[in-house]
Amino acid sequence: MTPDELFARLAALGIATETVWHEPVFTVEEARAKRGELPGTHCKCLFLRDKKGALWLAVVAEERRVDLKALAARLGADRFSFGSPDRLMRHLAVEPGSVTPFALINDAAGEVRVALDAAMMAGGTLYYHPLTNRATTRISAADLLRFIAATGHEPVLVDFDAAAEPPG
Repeated sequence: MTPDELFARLAALGIATETVWHEPVFTVEEARAKRGELPGTHCKCLFLRDKKGALWLAVVAEERRVDLKALAARLGADRFSFGSPDRLMRHLAVEPGSVTPFALINDAAGEVRVALDAAMMAGGTLYYHPLTNRATTRISAADLLRFIAATGHEPVLVDFDAAAEPPG
């Protein structure tokens, strides 16, 4: 799916977004420098694979440090590693640097599980790449949840500030 097709799908769902186009970015630091000042929570996404082959998309505020061992424990998953670029393209149809929850629209088989940073979701305005690292798109937290549900995925909200002990 292209960014324009994504925007059309969002509009069809009644989801308002606003997009700023910029030079391609590959890191949080580059994004901060090139996107300009946009009020709200800017986010990063980690495409992960556990030891048993399960795929996860962890979506967190960009300044959050993620302990992959602790996250795997919180989610009841086996040890996490980063998913390969080939696997990323096969399942979410985006390239490294463009990973985004909007790419769940390309996971029709529902093979990628989604973990959302609970603190990030408490913010009103969120920003993600719209399938390309050449732009940043604003969406409300409530509309992000509506979009994810429309893709057939059920996200898990994770309290990254809690102890690393698995729930239960």
